[in-house]
Amino acid sequence: MTEFPRYVVIEGPIGVGKTTVSEALSRELNARLILEEVEENPFLVRFYKDMKTYAFQTQLYFMLSRYRQQQELQQQELFRRTTVVDYLFAKDRLFAYLTLDEEELKLYERMHGMLNEKILRPDIVIYLQASVEVLLDRIRARGRPYERAISRDYLEEVVRAYNYFFFHYIQAPLMVVNTNELDLSRNQVQLKDLIKRMPEIRSGTHYYKPG
Repeated sequence: MTEFPRYVVIEGPIGVGKTTVSEALSRELNARLILEEVEENPFLVRFYKDMKTYAFQTQLYFMLSRYRQQQELQQQELFRRTTVVDYLFAKDRLFAYLTLDEEELKLYERMHGMLNEKILRPDIVIYLQASVEVLLDRIRARGRPYERAISRDYLEEVVRAYNYFFFHYIQAPLMVVNTNELDLSRNQVQLKDLIKRMPEIRSGTHYYKPG
């Protein structure tokens, strides 16, 4: 019998539904859930209003917050219980390259390189995709005040960066899920079908198609 993945990561661009899918998946699996501490970042509101000025502080806070969570995760007997996390530590660099200037990026890379060596690799990464139009609709629907300043241009850059990142991603088995027509957080049939496929993904990249 194929063993079910113990460390599951859900990823995708802003508004794709990482957190809601992670919550639904963890409930279905009775798994430990680790959520990224987004709204705790004191620079985030200012970043969306003035990205150039607040990019480095915002990025540094996220990186160190994610690293602290990852260290705590390693101390929680990870392999005794399935754990679902709604971010991939390695993707932190994706946003750094979008927002930091050359000198900031050099410093960031030195810090990220040292921290990334100490991070556990997931058993499977589920990459949630959606079109820019769908993402914009979902961002508006959830109504977070600080996200009102997100521009279409910035979101298009983020989507391109995510697609490029995961096209080249080889550090863990990858399942790509287009969510334009899927609602994994509410549709139990779709969610159970996804879960059934997960143990089959042992290496490489796989594109999920609902059964």
